[in-house]
Amino acid sequence: MYQMKKNDSNSWSNQFDNLSSQKQIATNLLIEWYDKARPTQLVEDSDEFNIHLFLAGRGWGKTLTGAYDIVEYCLRNDNAICGVVASTYGDLKRVVFSGDSGLINIIDKRLLSNAGYNKSDSEIHFYNGSKIIGFPAIEPDRLRGVQFHRVWCDELASWRYTETFDNLMMALRLGKNPKCIITTTPRPTKIIRSLAERKDTKLIKGSTFDNIDNLAESSIEMLRDRYEGTRIGRQELYAEILEDIEGALFNYKNIEENRLIEYPKDLERIVVAIDPAVTSNQNSDETGMIVAGRDVNNHYYILHDASQISSPDEWVKKAISLYKQYECDRIVAEVNNGGDLIERLLRTQNQSIPYTSVRASRGKIVRAEPISALYEQNRIHHVGVFKDLEEQMCQFTGNGVQYHDDRVDALVWAITSLQNSGQAVFKIS
Repeated sequence: MYQMKKNDSNSWSNQFDNLSSQKQIATNLLIEWYDKARPTQLVEDSDEFNIHLFLAGRGWGKTLTGAYDIVEYCLRNDNAICGVVASTYGDLKRVVFSGDSGLINIIDKRLLSNAGYNKSDSEIHFYNGSKIIGFPAIEPDRLRGVQFHRVWCDELASWRYTETFDNLMMALRLGKNPKCIITTTPRPTKIIRSLAERKDTKLIKGSTFDNIDNLAESSIEMLRDRYEGTRIGRQELYAEILEDIEGALFNYKNIEENRLIEYPKDLERIVVAIDPAVTSNQNSDETGMIVAGRDVNNHYYILHDASQISSPDEWVKKAISLYKQYECDRIVAEVNNGGDLIERLLRTQNQSIPYTSVRASRGKIVRAEPISALYEQNRIHHVGVFKDLEEQMCQFTGNGVQYHDDRVDALVWAITSLQNSGQAVFKIS
């Protein structure tokens, strides 16, 4: 009996020493963060604000800010349950958990429990009983039935479903002062605008150049040369919530008001439309690739944006994959630049897929105006958020000043090919 008690005593002593050591490691980790963080990267721990909204340019340090804040909360509070939500599974694992500024790379492994990091379940367990659980924003129902002390939302402006944020806020109900930390590059979406105006939101804004000491000089020069003074630079670098451009054929308000979470399952027709790039190097334009459908009431649905810079073989394979995934009726492609090459590439991969080539006979603005009219009539719905597509659309004036319009072109071909009637603005070969 005495021997058992002695062993028990030694065991408790070892556990106490380990616990004391882990607390010191945790303290050192947080001190290092406080020393290197800019004042605007630290969350104010007060009862006045329920939401901290960090609107910042690319490279500002948004991911690092969100990661350290959620880790700090877990280390300072025993048995805390924290949630982290990113746009997709890929973003969750590649950026939030495993990225250079992600959770796994900033946490000292000695602070984890035996359960540690469960990669398949996107969970991190700490020595003090606290844990971080990751969720993809594309699955809003996964946030039903859970509850948190604190949550971190990464790139909220790019989330496909606003329902995800609603479910998350309903789950934020543990403890005396639960908070939501949002780190995102801004876009003028309804949710970002409304959060920025809420009285319980603390708005923190910053530009890419606030973090100039930690960014490569060559990157800074490139960003200034390419985007300084441009609309996309104002948004992506200086974190401005932009208003709609006067003269643009499309606007964010209309897109947002007609956005849907899901589309009808009985669509009459679905197509994949392609606006191919001439070249496929790193400086090339993108190959625009849009999946769209039409219902019996002549409403149109943008289902997928797969635009990419890739070789013809790669984007043809992607188009065929989307054709099968969405059970499309045909593939439509502009051939002004590609000629018969597109059909040859397609037939090499698959002989049986219905294919229509289209050749522009009038200018971009003339082709896009009928589609803009459909948006104004509230007859086109984006099923989810398509960030890059929508940015191109809301800058499209047809005056040639924007950098890219490949996604817009593909969208115009998709909707035009789905229309029942109306004067054609292309020739079908």
